[in-house]
Amino acid sequence: MGIGQGARCVVGLLPRGNERRGLGVRKGPVDLIDQRTAYHLRYMNRQKIEMPIIRFFGVSVSFGGPPLLEQLNFQIERGERVGLVGRNGTGKSTLIRLINGDLTPDDGLIERQQNLVISRLTQEAPTQSEGSVFDVVSAGLGQIGALVNRYHQASLLLKDDTGVNGMKELERIQLELEARGGWQINQRVETVLSRLQLEPDVAFANLSGGLQRRVLLARALVVDPDLLLLDEPTNHLDIDAIQWLEEFLRGIESAVLFVTHDRMFLQKLATRIIEIDRGGLTSYPGNYQRYLSRREVALKAAASAEAEFDKKLAKEEIWIRQGIKARRTRNEGRVRELEKMRAQRRARRAEVGNAKLAFSEGERSGRLVIEADRVSYEYEGQSYIKDFSTRIVRGDKIGIIGPNGCGKTTLLKLLLGKLQPHTGSVHLGTRLEIAYFDQHRNQLDEAKSVQDNVSEGRDRIYVGEQSRHVVGYLQDFLFTPQRVREPVNTLSGGERNRLLLARLFAKPCNTLVMDEPTNDLDTETLELLEERLVEFKGTLLLVSHDRVFLNNVVTSTLVFEGEGKIGEYVGGYDDWLRQRPEDSSQTVDMSRIKKHKSRQRERVQKISYKDQRELESLPLKIERLEAEQQQLHSAMSDPQFYRQEGEQIAVARARLAALREELDQAYQRWEILEAMRN
Repeated sequence: MGIGQGARCVVGLLPRGNERRGLGVRKGPVDLIDQRTAYHLRYMNRQKIEMPIIRFFGVSVSFGGPPLLEQLNFQIERGERVGLVGRNGTGKSTLIRLINGDLTPDDGLIERQQNLVISRLTQEAPTQSEGSVFDVVSAGLGQIGALVNRYHQASLLLKDDTGVNGMKELERIQLELEARGGWQINQRVETVLSRLQLEPDVAFANLSGGLQRRVLLARALVVDPDLLLLDEPTNHLDIDAIQWLEEFLRGIESAVLFVTHDRMFLQKLATRIIEIDRGGLTSYPGNYQRYLSRREVALKAAASAEAEFDKKLAKEEIWIRQGIKARRTRNEGRVRELEKMRAQRRARRAEVGNAKLAFSEGERSGRLVIEADRVSYEYEGQSYIKDFSTRIVRGDKIGIIGPNGCGKTTLLKLLLGKLQPHTGSVHLGTRLEIAYFDQHRNQLDEAKSVQDNVSEGRDRIYVGEQSRHVVGYLQDFLFTPQRVREPVNTLSGGERNRLLLARLFAKPCNTLVMDEPTNDLDTETLELLEERLVEFKGTLLLVSHDRVFLNNVVTSTLVFEGEGKIGEYVGGYDDWLRQRPEDSSQTVDMSRIKKHKSRQRERVQKISYKDQRELESLPLKIERLEAEQQQLHSAMSDPQFYRQEGEQIAVARARLAALREELDQAYQRWEILEAMRN
């Protein structure tokens, strides 16, 4: 049977206990999935209809224990930008593998649009990292990409060798490209490289971490995907690169599903948030801030329902344990209901615990911590720091901002006395106890166990003045007793960061130096770290590209502004945007500054009576629109929906698109009016 354009590709398993019986339409409920499959195969042959590009029906996955993902039902629409959130270890990577086709579900059904192209940006560099940028990007196209790469290399050789042999080789490759339709592919590679502003013949290994991530993005985009999967795309990118990526992803036609710890990136990019928690998946339409508020309401409602359930269960347990008289008069229906409640309580999955971060604060330092006077530093003829002066006193929390490679780590080493300036001087204060968080985690011994990296072979450690067993201490950082005995080289990126924090916090300090501490941490741990740093009574030097983290923690910022100049500003990242000079050479998102200034002007306006009435009506309007959107999503998730006429389906899809636009406009208007009122 042929499958026409627009048909669906179905993978997965029938629910346990059912058997696949072919594609005939049957009346029994056992054949529901077969009915669905048969209908789609026939109906899509007759009519091309735009539908969700991928859908999950009751998908479950386990790895020998309780299901990691259980009965997931969701879909991704064309053009959506979906943020995937959840604690480390809850199954985000597993979900991405399911979507990408790298993993088959234990139960349930995954339905993909016919000829769906999915591309994935992983955190790891490809194995061809020794080649040029063109090599790495074209390798994403498989065999045809290898042929395109051969043509590119032959063209380069011909520039230096115009002999007959070189011309013949180029002609032979040209003929093969024509025979296999490769010219369009070659043009696509060149277009993507140009769009991402990449030099094709530069060695990939010689690029900065940010440019390497851009090359890997080009590799993912060159296949012209319908769905782009991004795993921590902002890791190792500086602020300029992150802003560039935000703007770029907002402009592409592909649907995007991404995992990130960068909350501002989530806020600016996501049109919907899906959260994995305790095996289940919940979808929240709207941006990240809307998700946070709705999730808070949902958590309170769930906690209240669970408390009411537990109260009723306790009452029934008291009743069942009463004396002989009560047992004679009890009804069996009530007993059966109690058994169901007990089973329901046993099946309840506890929320994943939070890390417990606590500093071991040392002796109070002197008031002066660091004083730098007209410091300059050059390397290989390039001026990294020029005529820089600052005075850091006890309790200051200093953020350091700048593009990759500008000299942020060099500045830290100069301020800590680990590197001598070429001109000027650095003076350190008294009674300093310095703890250093290295972004490359070089302080961790890969061969040693988690436990030995913290306790150096001892069973107990002192945290402040308290003696603690090292296993119990590491459990505060979410390491199980089994995990603490495993070597560091088996840990994930998030686990390594938590281990380095555990090692750091176990030692008394009054001066914290942290170089990119936020990479790979889940949002809950990140927010807890923020709280502890705000509470920390000592001095903090923080290098970070996380704009929200900087806003929430630091009291002032040092900003690399080009040609060795470092500016000093009061406040965090957003405060710097307001204060920075217009002619600074530091590249920033100018649209963000204009938007911010526009909002500042709006705030000084007095809100009119008409605007006040509009503001009061917006929450109800948004609730109504979201309710209609949810009803449409539910209706379109039902296979019966697609038994309608094509015109009715098209109307529903058009209404869904209109609702999305109306909601975006309503939220934007709400923000403007709120700003005017405040």
